[in-house]
Amino acid sequence: MLRRMNMPVMKKISKKIFTNSTRNLMLHEHHSMKHMQKNGIKVPRFEVAKSAEEAFQRAQSMNVKDYVVKAQVLTGGRGKGRFDSGLQGGVQMVFSPEEVREKASLMLGHTLVTKQTGSKGKLCEKIMISERLFTRREYYFSITQDREANGPIIIASAKGGVNIEEVAEKDPDAIIKVPINIETGVSSEIARTVASRMGFDGARLEQAVDIIKKLYNLFISSDATLLEINPIAENVEGDIYCMDCKLLLDSNAEFRQTELFALQDVSQVEPLEIRAEASNLNYIHLDGNIGCLVNGAGLAMATMDIIKLHGGEPANFLDVGGGATVEQVTEAFKIITADKKKVTSILVNIFGGIMRCDVIAQGIIKAAEELKLKIPIVVRLQGTKVDEAKALIAQSGLRILPYNDLDEAARTVVSLSNIVGIARRAHIDVKFELSI
Repeated sequence: MLRRMNMPVMKKISKKIFTNSTRNLMLHEHHSMKHMQKNGIKVPRFEVAKSAEEAFQRAQSMNVKDYVVKAQVLTGGRGKGRFDSGLQGGVQMVFSPEEVREKASLMLGHTLVTKQTGSKGKLCEKIMISERLFTRREYYFSITQDREANGPIIIASAKGGVNIEEVAEKDPDAIIKVPINIETGVSSEIARTVASRMGFDGARLEQAVDIIKKLYNLFISSDATLLEINPIAENVEGDIYCMDCKLLLDSNAEFRQTELFALQDVSQVEPLEIRAEASNLNYIHLDGNIGCLVNGAGLAMATMDIIKLHGGEPANFLDVGGGATVEQVTEAFKIITADKKKVTSILVNIFGGIMRCDVIAQGIIKAAEELKLKIPIVVRLQGTKVDEAKALIAQSGLRILPYNDLDEAARTVVSLSNIVGIARRAHIDVKFELSI
């Protein structure tokens, strides 16, 4: 998938944050395909099924020779993923309704693990059965929001149907980038220039121009942050189709896109992320064991960086924002410690600008008392009301470890986490007692 941001910080963690964040709603492929159909864009015939028998019946009703069975799981890299049933690949080419049923039985109710899902994988509850089109040429096309261009940008290539990031790395000249003026949009002239550079000509050129204009209009009218088609393909008759669609929508536009947001599949989202969103917290579940509570996305990334530098593994990305309340901070602690067997220590790193340090301190104290936390809490506070915050922590009667230096705080939280982890693996009931 095309990443909307390209940050060199902690590649593995940043990839998960920016691809899975609930601040952008990702629609299932079949919903995106139907949305394209409504906007007059050609797609292969398709059906959706929730059971192997239903898949068989729907495949029969399509009356085509060959099929593509696609797992409807919200992750990239499905084709290279693996199901816990033993089936290799979430995209399968088959040649009869009976084979559709067979593949469906190995997908539905099973977990698909890809590079983007992590080891837990995601449960497949629906499949899409698509008509297989025999294509002559395949192209890549996407529209995303670009900070440098200060608006939408078209990214396209004559090399479609493959990992576009590998194409960009090995053959950067094959990537076409065209910034779009948000005021004027995509004119026929711009669409024709893009289509020509992609390699369309003759009658195919006019088809491509029409599709590019319609895709841009869909992107804008849907409040999308990413629209990706890989591939746009020409079949043997010379007709051009969008073979798939990945559509991310800006969650800030939910009030305008109620119909599309009603399609959200919350079963595909980490439950703690849904809970955090309800409290207006930016939270992403990660695979480590050191809980993080930070204000500001940049500071959160830097905090995870320094934990990694000292040999630790962050358990989460959590940005409480600039105006968090005591209740939000308390809820943040509850979310961080929801998996009591996983989290072995917590690092709080707050730079109080708009966010007041004393509010954070009150939230920490309230959470520690309510949850009766027995794991180390290391706190680094700087900025607005920091002296008041330190006084509150000192007077609380709780053994919370305060630091002024972030490097020292990170080194300490990693060391304490290691101690707690060793004790747990040895089945020794060693607890970090907060109460004095």
